[in-house]
Amino acid sequence: MFSIHGVTGQSFRGSLEQLATLRGVNAARAARGITRQGEELGTEIPGIAHREGAVSAGYEDAAQAYRDTLQAETERGPLYHAYQVMSRDMLILAAWTPVDQAWQMLSERGLRQSPVLDDRDRLIGLVTREDLLSAMNLDAGKPRDVLERSVEQVMASPVVSADPVTDIRRIARVMLDYGQMAVPVVNETGALVGLVSRGDILRAVTAQPPLSLWG
Repeated sequence: MFSIHGVTGQSFRGSLEQLATLRGVNAARAARGITRQGEELGTEIPGIAHREGAVSAGYEDAAQAYRDTLQAETERGPLYHAYQVMSRDMLILAAWTPVDQAWQMLSERGLRQSPVLDDRDRLIGLVTREDLLSAMNLDAGKPRDVLERSVEQVMASPVVSADPVTDIRRIARVMLDYGQMAVPVVNETGALVGLVSRGDILRAVTAQPPLSLWG
């Protein structure tokens, strides 16, 4: 299952097929100024709650039910879900973080992107170093000519997120169709628990072949 999250909250929850029928999603994707996402993750920052994202027995039960409904597909190769491949330790930026501070945080950890949460710890977007450059210039790798902008003002939003028990083949399809280099993972309460990047999917493919990714 997938959801759409933005500054006004969650606006959609449904299957990939239902997501594809939403005219507004494509319009929003085309309209937002910056849509580039990176693919690396790091550690948390002070002031934002750490999401351990421990795998629960409920995830495994739901995953088995999902496998049972897709028996024909799983026979082609191993089936992996978001919670099995997602990164749980994340650099999470608050919406009000100044762009130069966000740049420094990402750069110090060698990261290209971060999920963005509002003051109620709700997912509202993704921001990349490329996004941040829309509000500043660099001099020898350090920010200069910085506009008074916050992360919220330059991030990509809304973003498509996935449930922990979501086939990574479908997540890969979202990455391709919606221009997201990574897909946040939220639990049943809407809390951010991880993020699946292209790198995570590639690691799953190379570590556990043969994976029927596009089946």
